[in-house]
Amino acid sequence: MKPTIINIKMPTSWSELDDDQLYYVYNLLADNLSAAQIKTYCMFLWGKLKVVCRYGDGYLIRRGKTEAYVTAAVLCNALHALDFIERLPDVPVRIGVVKGHAAVEATLQGVAFERYLYVENLYQGYLHSQQHTLLTQMGEFLYDTDGLQLNQAEKMNVFYWWTSLKAFFAKQFPHFLQPSHDDSDLLGGGSPQSLSRRLQDSMNAQIRALTKGDITKERDILNMDTWRALTELDALAREYEEINRKYGKS
Repeated sequence: MKPTIINIKMPTSWSELDDDQLYYVYNLLADNLSAAQIKTYCMFLWGKLKVVCRYGDGYLIRRGKTEAYVTAAVLCNALHALDFIERLPDVPVRIGVVKGHAAVEATLQGVAFERYLYVENLYQGYLHSQQHTLLTQMGEFLYDTDGLQLNQAEKMNVFYWWTSLKAFFAKQFPHFLQPSHDDSDLLGGGSPQSLSRRLQDSMNAQIRALTKGDITKERDILNMDTWRALTELDALAREYEEINRKYGKS
């Protein structure tokens, strides 16, 4: 039989995935499948394909009423269209509604700085401890509801959302959000009490920088839009870098 293939259109980036598609990917990721397995499942579901049977060195595939013979090599090559699944999203994406609760804006536009600080601390705690309850707590802040119970796919959604958001913010605010030399210590060792103290010190330092030591402004700072707060912190970090370049570290 002459090799052929059915024409199908696949998404080419995370941002093209709708809630159902995101949920499906996160379910597969939560099952700890290989990248090839995940892409294969996605291609067949989203392409509405079905394997009729093995045929020689390939497969007889059906889409609707159309059948075609496809070699294994052709299928493997087609999977490259979904290679983006192996990488973090270039811009933050998330499931828009979980258990009836709408998510905050994906890039935290319009979200209070205080909420950003809380979720970031929970995220760092998860990296340190791998306790999935912390992902659920993150979800409560990100979906603006108390008592939210998340399944494994929904926890994966929260993790991917925040991890991609941090990478996105690092590009938007490169002076302030730089990799720390202490990251290995923060994430790889030390007691929970030590981690908690470091996170509290980091949060307090950011608030002090924005209030310039005026504690009467603290509530206003915490209520500030996250992007506005990070923009100010990035500007302060840039100014500090410029001073160091001109005069050296004291």
